[in-house]
Amino acid sequence: MPATLRNLLLSPNIFSFSFTFLLSINSLFFSCCFSIDEQGQALLTWKNGLNSSTDVLRSWNPSDPSPCNWFGVHCNPNGEVVQISLRSVDLQGPLPSNFQSLNSLKSLILPSANLTGTIPKEFGEYRELALIDLSGNSITGEIPEEICRLSKLQSLSLNTNFLEGEIPSNIGNLSSLVYLTLYDNQLSGEIPKSIGELTKLEVFRAGGNQNLKGELPWEIGKCTNLVMIGLAETSISGSLPLSIGMLKRIQTIAIYTALLSGPIPQEIGNCKQLCGTIPSEIGACSELTVIDLSENLLSGSIPGSFGNLLKLRELQLSVNQLSGFIPSEITNCTALNHLEVDNNDISGEIPVLIGNLKSLTLLFAWQNKLTGSIPESLSNCENLQALDLSYNHLSGSIPKQIFGLKNLTKVLLLSNELSGFIPPDIGNCTNLYRFRLNDNRLAGTIPSEIGNLKSLNFLDMSNNHIIGGIPPSISGCQNLEFLDLHSNGLISSVPDTLPISLQLVDVSDNMLTGPLTPYIGSLVELTKLNLGKNRFSGTIPAEILSCSKLQLLDLGNNGFSGEIPKELGQLPALEISLNLSCNQLTGEIPSQFSSLSKLGVLDLSHNKLTGNLNILTSLQNLVFLNVSYNDFSGELPDTPFFRNLPMSDLAGNRALYISNGLWPGPTA
Repeated sequence: MPATLRNLLLSPNIFSFSFTFLLSINSLFFSCCFSIDEQGQALLTWKNGLNSSTDVLRSWNPSDPSPCNWFGVHCNPNGEVVQISLRSVDLQGPLPSNFQSLNSLKSLILPSANLTGTIPKEFGEYRELALIDLSGNSITGEIPEEICRLSKLQSLSLNTNFLEGEIPSNIGNLSSLVYLTLYDNQLSGEIPKSIGELTKLEVFRAGGNQNLKGELPWEIGKCTNLVMIGLAETSISGSLPLSIGMLKRIQTIAIYTALLSGPIPQEIGNCKQLCGTIPSEIGACSELTVIDLSENLLSGSIPGSFGNLLKLRELQLSVNQLSGFIPSEITNCTALNHLEVDNNDISGEIPVLIGNLKSLTLLFAWQNKLTGSIPESLSNCENLQALDLSYNHLSGSIPKQIFGLKNLTKVLLLSNELSGFIPPDIGNCTNLYRFRLNDNRLAGTIPSEIGNLKSLNFLDMSNNHIIGGIPPSISGCQNLEFLDLHSNGLISSVPDTLPISLQLVDVSDNMLTGPLTPYIGSLVELTKLNLGKNRFSGTIPAEILSCSKLQLLDLGNNGFSGEIPKELGQLPALEISLNLSCNQLTGEIPSQFSSLSKLGVLDLSHNKLTGNLNILTSLQNLVFLNVSYNDFSGELPDTPFFRNLPMSDLAGNRALYISNGLWPGPTA
């Protein structure tokens, strides 16, 4: 080797040059191939630890300046990673333990991704996380206590893995948690009492952990926003805590195949949003005496297996969304005394053998879609006190045998399609208090035997095809307060024998005739009297003044004549309505009308009344006034109320005018 070359190689300057050159090459290499930011480097580090043979993460390119366009990575406008979502992909590897640099990560969604290993303790350092979904993987080990540091976490899904150990005792630190699913793992131990601190929790599912044991803690009742508790197929034992009644929003409690014992607390009746179907397995609970699932959101049909509950005394399913039929098997429950299935969508017929329920005291099936006739066998229910089949599509006649039930106090059959006559056997129900047959197709007359019902308080036969007169025997109904017979074909006059206990009488829209009896003044308890749309004639009796509690009086659409009795203006309680329209009344408005300061509605239209309207300016509470088609005269009172009256309510009064000289008489 020449000396010059040897000297050059041995020179210290050549080593300095070589080192500097290599550093420059190295810097250039890293600048070219690893220009990704710190977030991307963390993601690439995790990717390099995966064993996946798929190219699902092929877009994760280290030459990109940012990971924001990578598959499954979502960023905010500032370029910060806020979500990693890799659902149902084959990642084959561990969970990330190096995401501390992802300071804005809010959602980590990795379900069914073939992930293995344990949940790293470092998860507790991902403080911005609001959603973690690791469900459907092969994750093992325990749930780390550190995960309970995530105070912003709202949803934690760890179900369907191989997790073991206990639910962390400090789970209550997850103060924002709404959704917690731990089901189908190998968890053991007890549900920690700190779960009661999760006051925002709506869903808690931990079923399918067969070694999860102990009692459901009382503190669960503090989770007042819960809509679902799932603890099926666990070893949870003991009785349900009374605090379960504090869960007013609960819809589903799944506790089948557990080891619960003791009574079901009556407080569970406070849970009013249960949904889904009624499990037929309840029919295997042979010791059940009461089932109350009323006022929930239950759907489907009533299980026929309920017929196996031979000790059942009360079945309350009211106010749900149940459909299908009333199962015939229910007639096997001969101890049943309360059957309530009202306010549902139940169709079909009432079981023919309903009479087998000889202990039945109450049957409520109103507001459904029931069809067919009322079974005669109901007469075998000797203890029946209350029967309500209203608002259905029942047809046929009312079985007279039912009225042989001496204990009946309430019979409500309104709004059906019932026909035939009202049987005279009604007189046998001497304890009847409330009787409603309105809105049907019943015909015939009101049986005189109605007078035997001395306890009757409420009678409504309106909107049928009943003819004949009101039987004088009705005087026997000494406690009757409500009488509604409107919209029928009744004839004759109002008898002088109406019970003086009456508070409401509505016989409007019939064909009643004759003068109105002065006896009406004997009904001193009346608050509402409606005689409109009949054929009454003669004068309005002054004795009506004795009805000092009268709030509503409707005598419209009749043939009353003569003057308006001044006594009408002296009724102190008249405040709802006074309707005297469509009669043949004459004379002026009595001056006493100025005292009707509480009156809201006054209709004097279509009569032959005269004089001016000044007396009506004192009626400060009027909201409706019709004086059309009379012979009123003079200037219309100049008040805001009269100025705003529709012309149609003043029309037909030729001598009536307003201050500018115009008059509201009929136009050509």
